[in-house]
Amino acid sequence: MSAEVPVVTTTTRGLQPGLTRRQISMMGLGGAIGAGLFVGSGQAIGIAGPAVLISYFVGGAIVVLVMAMLAEMVAARPSSGAFSSYAQRALGRSAGSAVGWLYWIQLIVVIAAEATGAAGIVAGWVPGVPAWVWVLVFVAALTAVNLFGVRNYGRFEFWFAAVKVIAIIAFLVVGVCAILGLIPGVPATGIGNLVAHGGFAPAGVAGVAAALLIVVFAFGGTEVVAIAAAESDDPARNIRRIVREVMVRILVFYLGSIFVIVTVLPWNDPAVKEGPFSAVLATIRVPGVDLVMSVIVVVALLSAMNANIYGASRMAFSLGERGLAPQVVTRTSAAGVPRVAVLASVAFGFVTVGLNWAFPDVVLPALLNVVGSTLLVIWISTAVAQIVLRRRADRAGEDMPVRMWGFPWLSWLCLALLVGVIVLAMTDAAARTQLLLTLGLTVALLVIARLTRGISRPGVLRETDADGA
Repeated sequence: MSAEVPVVTTTTRGLQPGLTRRQISMMGLGGAIGAGLFVGSGQAIGIAGPAVLISYFVGGAIVVLVMAMLAEMVAARPSSGAFSSYAQRALGRSAGSAVGWLYWIQLIVVIAAEATGAAGIVAGWVPGVPAWVWVLVFVAALTAVNLFGVRNYGRFEFWFAAVKVIAIIAFLVVGVCAILGLIPGVPATGIGNLVAHGGFAPAGVAGVAAALLIVVFAFGGTEVVAIAAAESDDPARNIRRIVREVMVRILVFYLGSIFVIVTVLPWNDPAVKEGPFSAVLATIRVPGVDLVMSVIVVVALLSAMNANIYGASRMAFSLGERGLAPQVVTRTSAAGVPRVAVLASVAFGFVTVGLNWAFPDVVLPALLNVVGSTLLVIWISTAVAQIVLRRRADRAGEDMPVRMWGFPWLSWLCLALLVGVIVLAMTDAAARTQLLLTLGLTVALLVIARLTRGISRPGVLRETDADGA
């Protein structure tokens, strides 16, 4: 990306700039480094073998391109609605409404799922306290964090995410030492495991493709930086550096961690599927490995949950700003916190407390199934919006603070890769069900937006519609 310097003002009113570049960068990492890496990576390895590295590389390439497109649009027009605002400007009111509500619904479900997952682990440490109590504690505590002002939230999330980053770096260092034989009493593993058990790609191209379905969703959460940039002191300058930092670190952490796992252990070791990080640390005789990894996973879930509460509340605020949600969600405190939007975004989390009490064994799987494939729809809308808005800006001769490199070829490549993932999803029964449910929900949201098109509210901030839709 190349940079110019025009001054851009945010389309977000009422919120107060309080996030630093470092905090937003850590938010992006905090949103992406979660259970998808610490737990889900074992399932992907079990499907593709060492060739899962290709799956992670392709998934990483997709997220890099999506983030680059978001950086261009955020720098030109910062907004707490981010991709929803850009979809509205590019494709019309109905598209902006559907994308915004779809993202909000996804996050409130994920918030509840993360609270449930963390509570299940902690309940194992304290058998006398049921899981639903911990769900209540986590939801209440992180709601409070998000109500105390964006500066406090930024500090809290920075250190939350820092724990995960430190854990990943320590894992990479220990793993490399194990590969090279630098750990006393532990023989060097070398790189033989990459090809020793059925070859590098034991399941062939089909295995790499199947693992890609798991991998893509593991990268979800990075898009929160596009929302947070609107509350930084200089969005146009910050977003460029933030995106570069997040992209590099995520690729290093994800690809580096997976490389260590498939190199230190045989990919078909049952322990890898159950807990890849724990399995590696147990092999090199790290004491208390189960407890260490359990603590890290809980921190990862709560950090991602914290970032998602923030992202959901700002998306609700933006929808209200644009007349696509009740105006009450645009009310802000003296500290610039959209309190109603925060409370609305965590309400389902409190409902989950009751669900965990009544149905403790079925809540988490059901929630994860509901989330489905919403991320694919959101990323596709981002790619389409960037192509439309960039062509429109080029025709008008507009100066842009950030320009995505390789336009339009890389934008179209990203869109093609995302469509390819959808085609792959349609070949898998479980993924196909989730995808069809997501598409059905998207169509329903588009219809609702169309039916409510005539409802207008005085004093609402509206984006320019591309086609009047």
